[in-house]
Amino acid sequence: MENSSKTHIRYREAERRMKKIKGFYTHAMVYFFVNIFIIGAKALDLDPGEKYWEWDLLKLPLLWGVGLAAHGLSIFLPTMILGSDWEEKKIKELMDKNKY
Repeated sequence: MENSSKTHIRYREAERRMKKIKGFYTHAMVYFFVNIFIIGAKALDLDPGEKYWEWDLLKLPLLWGVGLAAHGLSIFLPTMILGSDWEEKKIKELMDKNKY
């Protein structure tokens, strides 16, 4: 029974992590397509002699890119630094510490 419970908990944790990763990939795809659309629209609307690469065109991809990078780091960095089973070890440590 305990093994089944642990398997269920691990499945839920994996499912939660998968949803976070899927959310990041969705965010990255929206970032890519929206910025391609904006840059393409600017190229089509360009007047002769007008500068193409201006701050107004670059600030959205740059600032949104910082947010996308932060989103990615929040998902992938903890497992790269702490290891994939860090949460499980920490939970076990805290549960053992709080035993009476």
